Amino acid sequence: MTRNEIASMIDHTCLSACAGEKDIEKLCAEAKKYGFASVCVNPYYVPLASELLNGSGVRVCTVIGFPLGAVSIDDKAGQASIAVDEGADEIDMVINLGLVKDGDFDEVEDEIETVVCASKEFEGSSRTVTVKVILETCYLTDDEIAEVCRRAKSAGADFVKTSTGFGPGGATVHAVELMRKTVGPDMGVKASGGIRTAEDAAAMIKAGASRLGCSAGVEIVEGWKD
Repeated sequence: MTRNEIASMIDHTCLSACAGEKDIEKLCAEAKKYGFASVCVNPYYVPLASELLNGSGVRVCTVIGFPLGAVSIDDKAGQASIAVDEGADEIDMVINLGLVKDGDFDEVEDEIETVVCASKEFEGSSRTVTVKVILETCYLTDDEIAEVCRRAKSAGADFVKTSTGFGPGGATVHAVELMRKTVGPDMGVKASGGIRTAEDAAAMIKAGASRLGCSAGVEIVEGWKD
């Protein structure tokens, strides 16, 4: 895999609580320079990122129900709809972990499907919106991870994603392998959380990740050996 190919798999991320306008400007400039798949920003900065990246080919990703996932279904759907209307091309939603722990997977699936519908209602001939479902795998058993993956696929999501980066653990090779095995070859798997080096990135890709979420995208690409 070449340096350009690895760059095209990275969601260049800045979700810091204290991120400001200059941080987003820097993020977008780096994304254009290196050819990253997207920038991932907090919802407030979607309009700015959309403006800065217009015509660049770099997509705008934002997070919904972040980082805990413990808001209502209507709230998540509303957040997603507003973000897409303001220019977001990709929606990374956090599931309600309490529902998972209660074993209420029908409600989990309904939540995902509602956000998918809210996100994709703006799609047209020139626009496709991608929805990724954040599991926060550090809190889940293997059985729970597999069941959420099945429900996300059934609900029409495009990706399953390991982590917010704000929990006590990030992406692991084991979790990525399990997620890929569960969803099969036709759905995306995003590894996120703690991916800081080219070696980390290579391990996640080997495990089955098709997208990487990281704030160290520049370091990963510059450290990548073609």
